[in-house]
Amino acid sequence: MRDALLLLTALAAIAAGLWAWRRYHYPSFWLALGFPLTAASVRASWRRVALGCALTKKRQRWWFTLTPGAVASTGLVKVRRRFQRVAVDTKPFMWLPKPTRHGWRVTLWTLEGQTPGDYADAAEPLAHSWGVHAIRVSSPRPGRVILAATMRDPLVKVDQLPPSPELLKVTVGQLETGKPWVIDFRTVPHWLNAGATQSGKSNLANALIVGLAPQPVALVGFDLKGGVEFTPYAPRLSALATSRAESVGLLADLVGLMIDRMGLCRQASARNIWQLPPAIRPVPVVVLVDELAELYLMADKSEKDEIAKTSTALLRVAQLGRAFGIYLFCCGQRIGSDLGPGVTALRAQCSGRICHRVNDPETATMTLGDLDPAALVSARAIAAETPGVAIVASQDGQWYRARSFYVTEATAEHAARRSRAPRPGLGRDHRPPDRTRQRLNPRGGHRCDAWPADCSTPALSSSWPSSRAPDRSPTSATPPPSTAKPAGCPGPWPSAST
Repeated sequence: MRDALLLLTALAAIAAGLWAWRRYHYPSFWLALGFPLTAASVRASWRRVALGCALTKKRQRWWFTLTPGAVASTGLVKVRRRFQRVAVDTKPFMWLPKPTRHGWRVTLWTLEGQTPGDYADAAEPLAHSWGVHAIRVSSPRPGRVILAATMRDPLVKVDQLPPSPELLKVTVGQLETGKPWVIDFRTVPHWLNAGATQSGKSNLANALIVGLAPQPVALVGFDLKGGVEFTPYAPRLSALATSRAESVGLLADLVGLMIDRMGLCRQASARNIWQLPPAIRPVPVVVLVDELAELYLMADKSEKDEIAKTSTALLRVAQLGRAFGIYLFCCGQRIGSDLGPGVTALRAQCSGRICHRVNDPETATMTLGDLDPAALVSARAIAAETPGVAIVASQDGQWYRARSFYVTEATAEHAARRSRAPRPGLGRDHRPPDRTRQRLNPRGGHRCDAWPADCSTPALSSSWPSSRAPDRSPTSATPPPSTAKPAGCPGPWPSAST
Protein backbone atom coordinates (compact mmCIF):
# COMPACT_ATOMS: atom_id res chain seq x y z
CA MET A 1 0.00 0.00 0.00
CA ARG A 2 2.81 2.35 0.87
CA ASP A 3 4.62 1.57 -2.41
CA ALA A 4 1.47 2.30 -4.38
CA LEU A 5 1.04 5.63 -2.58
CA LEU A 6 4.64 6.59 -3.31
CA LEU A 7 4.15 5.64 -6.96
CA LEU A 8 1.01 7.79 -7.24
CA THR A 9 2.80 10.69 -5.55
CA ALA A 10 5.72 10.41 -7.98
CA LEU A 11 3.39 10.29 -10.97
CA ALA A 12 1.49 13.32 -9.69
CA ALA A 13 4.75 15.23 -9.21
CA ILE A 14 5.91 14.33 -12.71
CA ALA A 15 2.58 15.39 -14.19
CA ALA A 16 2.68 18.71 -12.29
CA GLY A 17 6.24 19.30 -13.44
CA LEU A 18 5.34 18.61 -17.07
CA TRP A 19 2.36 20.93 -16.81
CA ALA A 20 4.48 23.72 -15.33
CA TRP A 21 7.16 23.17 -17.98
CA ARG A 22 4.60 23.38 -20.75
CA ARG A 23 2.86 26.36 -19.17
CA TYR A 24 5.86 28.56 -18.43
CA HIS A 25 8.39 27.59 -21.13
CA TYR A 26 6.50 26.08 -24.01
CA PRO A 27 9.28 26.43 -26.66
CA SER A 28 11.69 24.13 -24.81
CA PHE A 29 8.89 21.73 -23.86
CA TRP A 30 7.82 21.55 -27.49
CA LEU A 31 11.33 20.84 -28.80
CA ALA A 32 12.28 18.34 -26.09
CA LEU A 33 9.08 16.37 -25.67
CA GLY A 34 6.14 17.61 -27.70
CA PHE A 35 7.66 17.54 -31.16
CA PRO A 36 9.24 14.03 -31.02
CA LEU A 37 5.91 12.50 -29.98
CA THR A 38 4.04 14.50 -32.63
CA ALA A 39 6.52 13.57 -35.38
CA ALA A 40 6.25 9.87 -34.54
CA SER A 41 2.45 10.10 -34.57
CA VAL A 42 2.40 11.91 -37.93
CA ARG A 43 4.71 9.37 -39.56
CA ALA A 44 2.79 6.40 -38.16
CA SER A 45 -0.62 7.72 -39.23
CA TRP A 46 0.35 9.10 -42.64
CA ARG A 47 -0.89 6.13 -44.67
CA ARG A 48 -4.41 6.06 -43.28
CA VAL A 49 -4.63 9.88 -43.19
CA ALA A 50 -3.61 10.11 -46.86
CA LEU A 51 -6.14 7.39 -47.72
CA GLY A 52 -8.90 9.20 -45.85
CA CYS A 53 -8.07 12.56 -47.49
CA ALA A 54 -7.99 11.01 -51.01
CA LEU A 55 -4.28 11.71 -51.51
CA THR A 56 -3.36 8.14 -52.52
CA LYS A 57 -3.13 6.62 -56.00
CA LYS A 58 -3.80 3.08 -57.26
CA ARG A 59 -0.59 1.47 -58.50
CA GLN A 60 0.17 -2.00 -59.80
CA ARG A 61 2.59 -3.85 -57.54
CA TRP A 62 3.99 -7.38 -57.50
CA TRP A 63 2.67 -8.93 -54.32
CA PHE A 64 2.34 -12.33 -52.69
CA THR A 65 -1.36 -13.20 -52.55
CA LEU A 66 -3.31 -16.12 -51.13
CA THR A 67 -5.29 -17.88 -53.86
CA PRO A 68 -8.09 -20.20 -52.69
CA GLY A 69 -7.94 -23.73 -54.18
CA ALA A 70 -10.35 -26.63 -54.30
CA VAL A 71 -12.34 -27.64 -51.24
CA ALA A 72 -11.15 -31.00 -49.90
CA SER A 73 -13.44 -33.67 -48.58
CA THR A 74 -12.51 -32.67 -45.05
CA GLY A 75 -14.14 -29.27 -45.58
CA LEU A 76 -10.89 -27.30 -45.45
CA VAL A 77 -10.01 -24.74 -48.12
CA LYS A 78 -6.62 -25.25 -49.64
CA VAL A 79 -4.75 -22.01 -50.38
CA ARG A 80 -1.45 -21.31 -52.00
CA ARG A 81 0.82 -18.30 -52.16
CA ARG A 82 1.07 -16.69 -55.55
CA PHE A 83 3.33 -13.85 -56.71
CA GLN A 84 1.26 -11.57 -59.00
CA ARG A 85 0.51 -7.91 -59.80
CA VAL A 86 -2.27 -6.32 -57.78
CA ALA A 87 -3.64 -2.77 -57.34
CA VAL A 88 -2.30 -1.15 -54.17
CA ASP A 89 -3.13 2.26 -52.60
CA THR A 90 0.18 4.17 -52.65
CA LYS A 91 0.72 7.15 -50.35
CA PRO A 92 2.98 10.11 -51.20
CA PHE A 93 6.49 9.79 -49.82
CA MET A 94 6.99 11.82 -46.63
CA TRP A 95 10.31 13.11 -45.33
CA LEU A 96 11.00 13.47 -41.63
CA PRO A 97 9.02 16.32 -40.01
CA LYS A 98 10.97 19.33 -38.81
CA PRO A 99 10.04 21.55 -35.85
CA THR A 100 9.04 25.20 -36.22
CA ARG A 101 8.28 27.89 -33.68
CA HIS A 102 4.55 27.22 -33.65
CA GLY A 103 4.36 23.65 -34.98
CA TRP A 104 6.10 21.53 -37.58
CA ARG A 105 6.55 21.19 -41.31
CA VAL A 106 7.18 18.24 -43.59
CA THR A 107 8.02 17.78 -47.28
CA LEU A 108 6.03 15.41 -49.49
CA TRP A 109 6.72 14.00 -52.94
CA THR A 110 3.61 14.31 -55.06
CA LEU A 111 2.29 11.34 -57.01
CA GLU A 112 1.60 11.34 -60.72
CA GLY A 113 -1.29 13.58 -61.69
CA GLN A 114 -1.24 15.53 -58.42
CA THR A 115 -0.83 19.29 -58.03
CA PRO A 116 -0.33 21.51 -54.95
CA GLY A 117 -4.00 22.46 -55.30
CA ASP A 118 -4.99 18.90 -54.40
CA TYR A 119 -3.15 19.22 -51.10
CA ALA A 120 -4.53 22.72 -50.51
CA ASP A 121 -8.06 21.35 -50.89
CA ALA A 122 -7.23 18.68 -48.32
CA ALA A 123 -5.65 21.11 -45.84
CA GLU A 124 -8.68 21.29 -43.55
CA PRO A 125 -9.22 17.48 -43.45
CA LEU A 126 -5.50 17.04 -42.73
CA ALA A 127 -5.68 19.55 -39.86
CA HIS A 128 -8.63 17.72 -38.30
CA SER A 129 -6.99 14.32 -38.78
CA TRP A 130 -3.82 15.38 -36.95
CA GLY A 131 -5.57 17.62 -34.41
CA VAL A 132 -3.71 20.84 -35.27
CA HIS A 133 -4.99 24.40 -35.60
CA ALA A 134 -4.26 24.85 -39.32
CA ILE A 135 -2.15 23.53 -42.17
CA ARG A 136 -0.74 25.68 -44.96
CA VAL A 137 0.42 24.24 -48.27
CA SER A 138 3.28 25.59 -50.37
CA SER A 139 5.30 24.25 -53.28
CA PRO A 140 8.97 25.28 -53.53
CA ARG A 141 9.50 23.40 -56.81
CA PRO A 142 7.64 20.97 -59.08
CA GLY A 143 6.99 17.60 -57.51
CA ARG A 144 7.42 18.83 -53.93
CA VAL A 145 4.81 20.04 -51.46
CA ILE A 146 5.47 21.41 -47.97
CA LEU A 147 2.84 21.04 -45.25
CA ALA A 148 3.30 23.62 -42.48
CA ALA A 149 1.21 22.79 -39.41
CA THR A 150 0.38 25.30 -36.66
CA MET A 151 -0.40 23.67 -33.32
CA ARG A 152 -1.95 26.75 -31.70
CA ASP A 153 -3.36 29.97 -33.11
CA PRO A 154 -0.57 32.60 -32.82
CA LEU A 155 -3.09 35.41 -33.41
CA VAL A 156 -4.90 34.96 -30.09
CA LYS A 157 -2.52 37.40 -28.42
CA VAL A 158 -0.31 39.80 -30.34
CA ASP A 159 2.05 41.95 -28.31
CA GLN A 160 3.70 45.08 -29.60
CA LEU A 161 6.66 43.95 -31.67
CA PRO A 162 9.99 45.78 -31.90
CA PRO A 163 10.25 48.38 -34.68
CA SER A 164 12.16 47.65 -37.84
CA PRO A 165 15.47 49.48 -38.20
CA GLU A 166 15.04 49.86 -41.98
CA LEU A 167 13.57 52.95 -43.58
CA LEU A 168 9.90 52.72 -44.65
CA LYS A 169 9.56 49.23 -43.21
CA VAL A 170 7.20 48.78 -40.26
CA THR A 171 6.28 45.71 -38.20
CA VAL A 172 2.57 46.16 -37.51
CA GLY A 173 1.59 42.72 -36.17
CA GLN A 174 2.00 39.00 -36.64
CA LEU A 175 1.11 36.47 -39.33
CA GLU A 176 -0.60 33.17 -38.69
CA THR A 177 2.70 31.45 -39.41
CA GLY A 178 4.25 33.16 -36.38
CA LYS A 179 6.38 35.51 -38.47
CA PRO A 180 6.12 39.29 -38.05
CA TRP A 181 3.69 41.15 -40.27
CA VAL A 182 5.81 43.74 -42.07
CA ILE A 183 4.60 46.55 -44.33
CA ASP A 184 7.46 47.65 -46.60
CA PHE A 185 6.74 50.71 -48.74
CA ARG A 186 9.98 50.30 -50.69
CA THR A 187 8.76 46.89 -51.94
CA VAL A 188 5.01 47.63 -52.13
CA PRO A 189 4.52 51.41 -52.48
CA HIS A 190 0.72 51.72 -52.25
CA TRP A 191 -1.65 49.80 -49.97
CA LEU A 192 -5.41 49.27 -49.84
CA ASN A 193 -7.01 48.49 -46.47
CA ALA A 194 -10.71 47.56 -46.48
CA GLY A 195 -13.11 46.20 -43.89
CA ALA A 196 -16.40 46.68 -42.09
CA THR A 197 -16.99 49.02 -39.16
CA GLN A 198 -14.97 48.11 -36.04
CA SER A 199 -12.92 45.53 -37.92
CA GLY A 200 -9.54 47.10 -37.12
CA LYS A 201 -8.79 49.32 -40.15
CA SER A 202 -8.10 52.49 -38.19
CA ASN A 203 -6.10 50.60 -35.56
CA LEU A 204 -3.83 49.29 -38.33
CA ALA A 205 -3.32 52.86 -39.56
CA ASN A 206 -2.45 53.88 -36.00
CA ALA A 207 0.04 51.02 -35.73
CA LEU A 208 1.60 52.18 -38.98
CA ILE A 209 1.99 55.74 -37.67
CA VAL A 210 3.53 54.44 -34.44
CA GLY A 211 6.08 52.46 -36.46
CA LEU A 212 6.90 55.33 -38.80
CA ALA A 213 7.09 58.00 -36.07
CA PRO A 214 10.79 57.50 -35.20
CA GLN A 215 11.83 57.21 -38.85
CA PRO A 216 13.00 60.16 -41.01
CA VAL A 217 9.81 60.33 -43.07
CA ALA A 218 7.10 62.94 -43.45
CA LEU A 219 3.56 61.84 -42.52
CA VAL A 220 0.53 63.40 -44.19
CA GLY A 221 -2.94 62.49 -42.90
CA PHE A 222 -6.39 62.63 -44.49
CA ASP A 223 -8.78 61.88 -41.64
CA LEU A 224 -12.29 62.14 -43.04
CA LYS A 225 -13.79 61.19 -39.67
CA GLY A 226 -13.40 64.78 -38.66
CA GLY A 227 -9.88 64.23 -37.34
CA VAL A 228 -10.72 61.90 -34.44
CA GLU A 229 -8.22 59.23 -35.55
CA PHE A 230 -5.13 61.21 -36.54
CA THR A 231 -5.46 64.35 -34.41
CA PRO A 232 -3.58 62.74 -31.46
CA TYR A 233 -0.56 62.50 -33.79
CA ALA A 234 -0.79 66.14 -34.90
CA PRO A 235 2.63 67.11 -33.44
CA ARG A 236 4.23 64.40 -35.59
CA LEU A 237 2.24 64.97 -38.79
CA SER A 238 3.47 67.36 -41.43
CA ALA A 239 -0.06 68.13 -42.61
CA LEU A 240 -3.58 66.97 -41.74
CA ALA A 241 -6.86 67.39 -43.61
CA THR A 242 -10.11 66.61 -41.79
CA SER A 243 -12.67 67.45 -44.50
CA ARG A 244 -12.99 67.16 -48.24
CA ALA A 245 -12.53 70.89 -48.70
CA GLU A 246 -9.19 70.73 -46.90
CA SER A 247 -8.28 67.56 -48.81
CA VAL A 248 -8.58 69.33 -52.15
CA GLY A 249 -5.93 71.89 -51.22
CA LEU A 250 -3.64 69.36 -49.55
CA LEU A 251 -3.79 67.00 -52.54
CA ALA A 252 -2.97 69.89 -54.86
CA ASP A 253 0.06 70.62 -52.69
CA LEU A 254 1.11 66.97 -52.88
CA VAL A 255 0.87 67.05 -56.66
CA GLY A 256 2.97 70.21 -56.70
CA LEU A 257 5.51 68.58 -54.42
CA MET A 258 5.66 65.62 -56.77
CA ILE A 259 6.21 67.85 -59.79
CA ASP A 260 9.01 69.67 -57.99
CA ARG A 261 10.71 66.35 -57.27
CA MET A 262 10.32 65.41 -60.92
CA GLY A 263 12.36 68.42 -61.86
CA LEU A 264 14.98 67.61 -59.24
CA CYS A 265 15.38 64.03 -60.54
CA ARG A 266 15.44 65.23 -64.15
CA GLN A 267 18.16 67.74 -63.36
CA ALA A 268 20.28 65.03 -61.68
CA SER A 269 19.52 62.43 -64.41
CA ALA A 270 17.99 60.12 -61.81
CA ARG A 271 15.03 57.80 -62.33
CA ASN A 272 13.86 58.15 -58.72
CA ILE A 273 14.83 59.91 -55.53
CA TRP A 274 16.83 56.91 -54.31
CA GLN A 275 19.36 57.50 -57.07
CA LEU A 276 20.00 61.04 -55.85
CA PRO A 277 22.96 61.84 -53.61
CA PRO A 278 22.05 61.67 -49.91
CA ALA A 279 22.79 65.37 -49.47
CA ILE A 280 19.94 66.43 -51.79
CA ARG A 281 17.62 63.42 -51.48
CA PRO A 282 14.11 64.51 -50.43
CA VAL A 283 12.42 63.13 -47.37
CA PRO A 284 9.99 60.27 -48.17
CA VAL A 285 6.32 61.09 -47.67
CA VAL A 286 3.74 58.57 -46.46
CA VAL A 287 0.12 59.61 -47.09
CA LEU A 288 -2.51 57.96 -44.88
CA VAL A 289 -6.15 58.24 -45.91
CA ASP A 290 -8.91 57.13 -43.52
CA GLU A 291 -12.51 56.73 -44.80
CA LEU A 292 -11.59 56.97 -48.46
CA ALA A 293 -15.22 56.84 -49.60
CA GLU A 294 -15.87 60.28 -48.07
CA LEU A 295 -13.71 61.80 -50.81
CA TYR A 296 -16.05 60.43 -53.50
CA LEU A 297 -19.56 60.64 -52.02
CA MET A 298 -21.71 63.27 -53.71
CA ALA A 299 -24.86 64.75 -52.18
CA ASP A 300 -25.71 67.07 -55.09
CA LYS A 301 -24.23 68.29 -58.36
CA SER A 302 -22.54 71.24 -56.69
CA GLU A 303 -19.94 68.83 -55.26
CA LYS A 304 -19.15 67.26 -58.63
CA ASP A 305 -16.20 69.56 -59.45
CA GLU A 306 -14.71 69.16 -55.99
CA ILE A 307 -14.91 65.35 -56.21
CA ALA A 308 -13.37 65.40 -59.69
CA LYS A 309 -10.40 67.46 -58.45
CA THR A 310 -9.91 65.17 -55.46
CA SER A 311 -10.15 61.99 -57.52
CA THR A 312 -7.75 63.24 -60.19
CA ALA A 313 -5.13 64.49 -57.73
CA LEU A 314 -5.18 61.29 -55.65
CA LEU A 315 -4.92 59.15 -58.77
CA ARG A 316 -1.96 61.18 -60.04
CA VAL A 317 -0.17 60.70 -56.74
CA ALA A 318 -0.82 56.94 -56.92
CA GLN A 319 0.38 56.66 -60.53
CA LEU A 320 3.51 58.81 -60.31
CA GLY A 321 4.38 59.16 -56.64
CA ARG A 322 6.38 55.97 -56.09
CA ALA A 323 9.48 57.12 -57.96
CA PHE A 324 9.44 60.43 -56.10
CA GLY A 325 9.10 59.04 -52.58
CA ILE A 326 5.35 59.51 -52.05
CA TYR A 327 3.50 56.43 -50.79
CA LEU A 328 -0.20 55.80 -50.11
CA PHE A 329 -2.06 53.84 -47.45
CA CYS A 330 -5.82 54.07 -48.09
CA CYS A 331 -8.47 52.77 -45.69
CA GLY A 332 -12.19 52.40 -46.35
CA GLN A 333 -15.23 50.30 -45.56
CA ARG A 334 -16.06 49.66 -49.19
CA ILE A 335 -13.82 50.54 -52.10
CA GLY A 336 -15.95 49.59 -55.09
CA SER A 337 -16.90 50.84 -58.52
CA ASP A 338 -20.17 52.22 -57.14
CA LEU A 339 -18.16 55.21 -55.89
CA GLY A 340 -17.07 56.10 -59.42
CA PRO A 341 -14.39 55.26 -61.96
CA GLY A 342 -11.75 57.13 -59.96
CA VAL A 343 -11.91 54.54 -57.17
CA THR A 344 -11.55 51.70 -59.67
CA ALA A 345 -8.45 53.30 -61.17
CA LEU A 346 -7.00 53.98 -57.71
CA ARG A 347 -7.59 50.38 -56.65
CA ALA A 348 -5.67 49.17 -59.69
CA GLN A 349 -2.61 51.18 -58.57
CA CYS A 350 -2.56 49.69 -55.07
CA SER A 351 -0.68 46.41 -55.22
CA GLY A 352 -0.72 45.87 -51.45
CA ARG A 353 -4.08 44.48 -50.30
CA ILE A 354 -5.41 44.04 -46.75
CA CYS A 355 -8.96 42.86 -46.07
CA HIS A 356 -10.42 42.91 -42.58
CA ARG A 357 -13.79 41.42 -41.69
CA VAL A 358 -16.39 42.18 -44.37
CA ASN A 359 -20.14 41.72 -44.52
CA ASP A 360 -20.48 40.90 -48.21
CA PRO A 361 -18.40 38.82 -50.62
CA GLU A 362 -18.20 41.65 -53.19
CA THR A 363 -16.04 43.80 -50.89
CA ALA A 364 -13.64 40.92 -50.30
CA THR A 365 -13.46 40.25 -54.04
CA MET A 366 -12.78 43.93 -54.81
CA THR A 367 -10.01 44.06 -52.21
CA LEU A 368 -8.26 40.73 -52.63
CA GLY A 369 -8.79 40.37 -56.37
CA ASP A 370 -8.12 37.01 -58.00
CA LEU A 371 -6.67 35.21 -55.00
CA ASP A 372 -7.60 31.75 -53.85
CA PRO A 373 -11.39 31.60 -53.19
CA ALA A 374 -10.55 30.30 -49.73
CA ALA A 375 -9.13 33.75 -48.93
CA LEU A 376 -12.50 35.32 -49.67
CA VAL A 377 -14.23 32.79 -47.43
CA SER A 378 -11.72 33.47 -44.64
CA ALA A 379 -12.33 37.22 -44.87
CA ARG A 380 -16.02 36.69 -44.24
CA ALA A 381 -15.35 34.15 -41.50
CA ILE A 382 -13.39 36.58 -39.29
CA ALA A 383 -15.27 36.85 -36.02
CA ALA A 384 -16.54 40.25 -34.91
CA GLU A 385 -15.01 39.78 -31.45
CA THR A 386 -11.49 39.57 -32.93
CA PRO A 387 -10.84 43.05 -34.34
CA GLY A 388 -7.50 43.51 -36.03
CA VAL A 389 -7.51 40.12 -37.77
CA ALA A 390 -7.16 40.53 -41.53
CA ILE A 391 -6.32 38.69 -44.74
CA VAL A 392 -3.06 39.94 -46.27
CA ALA A 393 -2.16 39.29 -49.90
CA SER A 394 1.55 38.79 -50.53
CA GLN A 395 3.57 39.48 -53.66
CA ASP A 396 3.89 35.79 -54.57
CA GLY A 397 0.13 35.29 -54.77
CA GLN A 398 -0.13 33.69 -51.32
CA TRP A 399 -2.44 34.97 -48.60
CA TYR A 400 -2.12 34.90 -44.83
CA ARG A 401 -4.24 35.61 -41.81
CA ALA A 402 -2.66 38.33 -39.71
CA ARG A 403 -3.41 40.49 -36.72
CA SER A 404 -2.12 43.94 -35.85
CA PHE A 405 -1.15 44.88 -32.33
CA TYR A 406 -3.50 47.19 -30.45
CA VAL A 407 -2.39 50.80 -30.14
CA THR A 408 -3.11 52.19 -26.69
CA GLU A 409 -3.51 55.84 -25.82
CA ALA A 410 -0.12 55.87 -24.10
CA THR A 411 1.54 54.42 -27.22
CA ALA A 412 -0.17 56.98 -29.43
CA GLU A 413 0.88 59.84 -27.15
CA HIS A 414 4.46 58.60 -27.14
CA ALA A 415 4.50 58.32 -30.95
CA ALA A 416 3.13 61.85 -31.30
CA ARG A 417 6.17 63.20 -29.43
CA ARG A 418 8.71 61.20 -31.44
CA SER A 419 10.96 63.25 -33.67
CA ARG A 420 12.52 61.89 -36.81
CA ALA A 421 15.98 60.36 -36.54
CA PRO A 422 18.94 62.23 -38.09
CA ARG A 423 19.22 61.63 -41.77
CA PRO A 424 22.50 60.04 -42.96
CA GLY A 425 24.83 62.58 -44.49
CA LEU A 426 23.38 65.71 -42.89
CA GLY A 427 23.55 65.07 -39.17
CA ARG A 428 20.57 67.26 -38.28
CA ASP A 429 17.07 66.40 -37.16
CA HIS A 430 14.54 66.25 -39.98
CA ARG A 431 11.55 67.48 -38.12
CA PRO A 432 8.29 68.24 -39.91
CA PRO A 433 7.81 71.91 -40.76
CA ASP A 434 5.41 74.05 -38.81
CA ARG A 435 2.10 72.27 -39.31
CA THR A 436 0.10 75.48 -39.01
CA ARG A 437 1.73 76.69 -42.23
CA GLN A 438 0.88 73.36 -44.03
CA ARG A 439 4.31 73.02 -45.65
CA LEU A 440 6.51 70.12 -46.60
CA ASN A 441 10.13 70.70 -47.48
CA PRO A 442 10.24 69.38 -51.08
CA ARG A 443 13.93 68.53 -51.10
CA GLY A 444 14.46 67.17 -47.64
CA GLY A 445 15.73 70.36 -46.00
CA HIS A 446 15.49 71.02 -42.30
CA ARG A 447 14.74 73.71 -39.82
CA CYS A 448 16.71 74.67 -36.78
CA ASP A 449 15.58 73.81 -33.27
CA ALA A 450 13.97 77.19 -32.60
CA TRP A 451 11.97 77.11 -35.88
CA PRO A 452 11.59 80.87 -36.43
CA ALA A 453 9.47 82.01 -39.34
CA ASP A 454 12.49 82.56 -41.61
CA CYS A 455 14.57 79.62 -40.37
CA SER A 456 14.42 77.32 -43.41
CA THR A 457 17.30 75.94 -45.41
CA PRO A 458 18.31 78.79 -47.75
CA ALA A 459 17.60 77.01 -51.04
CA LEU A 460 14.37 75.53 -49.74
CA SER A 461 12.66 78.39 -47.96
CA SER A 462 9.66 78.51 -50.27
CA SER A 463 6.33 77.06 -49.33
CA TRP A 464 4.61 74.19 -51.13
CA PRO A 465 5.61 74.26 -54.81
CA SER A 466 3.23 75.30 -57.48
CA SER A 467 1.88 72.92 -60.10
CA ARG A 468 4.69 73.95 -62.45
CA ALA A 469 8.24 72.72 -61.92
CA PRO A 470 10.64 75.56 -61.02
CA ASP A 471 13.06 76.83 -63.63
CA ARG A 472 16.53 75.62 -62.69
CA SER A 473 18.26 76.47 -65.96
CA PRO A 474 21.55 78.44 -65.78
CA THR A 475 19.96 81.32 -67.69
CA SER A 476 17.14 81.73 -65.23
CA ALA A 477 16.61 85.31 -64.15
CA THR A 478 15.78 84.26 -60.59
CA PRO A 479 18.55 85.51 -58.28
CA PRO A 480 20.29 82.88 -56.16
CA PRO A 481 18.96 82.58 -52.63
CA SER A 482 20.87 84.06 -49.75
CA THR A 483 23.09 81.72 -47.76
CA ALA A 484 23.33 83.97 -44.72
CA LYS A 485 22.30 82.42 -41.43
CA PRO A 486 19.08 84.04 -40.07
CA ALA A 487 19.10 85.43 -36.58
CA GLY A 488 17.89 83.13 -33.85
CA CYS A 489 18.86 79.88 -35.60
CA PRO A 490 20.97 77.70 -33.29
CA GLY A 491 23.42 75.14 -34.59
CA PRO A 492 25.54 75.12 -37.76
CA TRP A 493 24.08 76.57 -40.95
CA PRO A 494 24.53 74.62 -44.20
CA SER A 495 26.47 76.19 -47.00
CA ALA A 496 25.20 76.70 -50.53
CA SER A 497 27.02 73.56 -51.71
CA THR A 498 24.97 71.52 -49.22
